[in-house]
Amino acid sequence: MSRAIEVRWQGELEGTPEQVWEAITVRADGWLWKIDYEPRVGGSETGLTPSGGTVTVWEPHCHFTTRGPDLDGFNQLDFVLEPRGQKTLLTYTHNGVLPDDDYDVQADACRQHTAFYNHSLGQYVRHFAGRRCDYVTAEAEVSLAAVRAALGLPGEVTAGDRVRLTPAGLTPIDGVVDYATPAFLGVTSGDALYRFYGRDVWGWPVGVAHHLFAGGDSSADWNAWLVKEVA
Repeated sequence: MSRAIEVRWQGELEGTPEQVWEAITVRADGWLWKIDYEPRVGGSETGLTPSGGTVTVWEPHCHFTTRGPDLDGFNQLDFVLEPRGQKTLLTYTHNGVLPDDDYDVQADACRQHTAFYNHSLGQYVRHFAGRRCDYVTAEAEVSLAAVRAALGLPGEVTAGDRVRLTPAGLTPIDGVVDYATPAFLGVTSGDALYRFYGRDVWGWPVGVAHHLFAGGDSSADWNAWLVKEVA
């Protein structure tokens, strides 16, 4: 059995509608992960849903929707972009279904991930709009608390704090905390977005997903660090 879910998010992003549109439809790996869309209504989506989806709305710089099959129903993402000078008001709506027997856990995770993803979109268009990146990902059965300690972070950090991350065996990272909650940590440097997903909150592996705009340590490097230095 499954149950419907709708998650809405609205916020002002520090980028033009053209920059936000490109980030969503062309450069998703700059803030989310690699997703490809054919630029037309009826075009295919690959990388977002397991079996692929379809573009159902394609109004450049204004409105974009993609929909694909998922579980016993569908997964649909809808983005409405409104200009606010050199900024963009984004209204995002996610409709889908979740397993009924795990609904509360997955719904909470979905809402919190949505907020972090769209925040990362804002960081991308603010600092790196139009730039290509190397997407680095890793995960392990560890805790976010252990990851933070292994990064050399103090006990508490908040958005706006300047930090130096010192993962053993990897390149030190100087940046600014842009997001900090019990489940997520985001750090922006001069040439990268570093994302740490504390999915242990929901009983899942902790994830690392970094967006490197000038190269850096690889997915294999970060996987090895998680296993050797954190686990």
